[in-house]
Amino acid sequence: MRFVIVGYGRVGSRTARILDEEGHDVVIVDSDADRIDRASNDGLETVRGDGADEDVLVDAGIESADAIGAFTPDLNANFAACMVGTHHGCRTVLRIDEDYREDIYEKYAAEVDEIVYPERLGAAGAKTALLGGDFNVVADLAANLQLTVLEIREGSPAVGKRMSELELPESARIYAHGRAREPLTIPLPGTELEVGDEVAVIAETDRTEEVRSTLLPATA
Repeated sequence: MRFVIVGYGRVGSRTARILDEEGHDVVIVDSDADRIDRASNDGLETVRGDGADEDVLVDAGIESADAIGAFTPDLNANFAACMVGTHHGCRTVLRIDEDYREDIYEKYAAEVDEIVYPERLGAAGAKTALLGGDFNVVADLAANLQLTVLEIREGSPAVGKRMSELELPESARIYAHGRAREPLTIPLPGTELEVGDEVAVIAETDRTEEVRSTLLPATA
């Protein structure tokens, strides 16, 4: 897949490197010469310019990109970049900081595909590390949604079942799957789950116990 990443700060650079390591095509857009140099030294394709400028994004290949991630600290610039992405048929992911009010969030959320909060993701990861356990809450995505990663263990009712056969709550979705010690990838409906597999699930917070009962052993 091809991705345009606007902003090569902490969030953008880490996201871009992960995508690049997984074999995707990544183009970095940033107006700062030092960050562009850093991205180039990291082996990434770059375009120097304002990520809110459609001409700059066209130079970055927005017309053929699968998605755009706008990860600068400037919410208005991020939103403008996402609107260009929408115009060109891209999936849009917008960075917003934790200190914006709920009404601001709602205003922007209605116009993009996904919103990410760097501070919230970091805090959720720290909470997971402190709590431990086998049901790894990676992130609180919203007031009623959680992203979780768990291991399929011996005794799980999911062992031997295809993805399409899992009886998850209607609101839950498995969005990634990986064999033991392998990277997570997009799952196929016919993939059979094995002991040691990991799955990433998005579910409503109040349905997580149902997810547990479907994917974890009864004693977990």
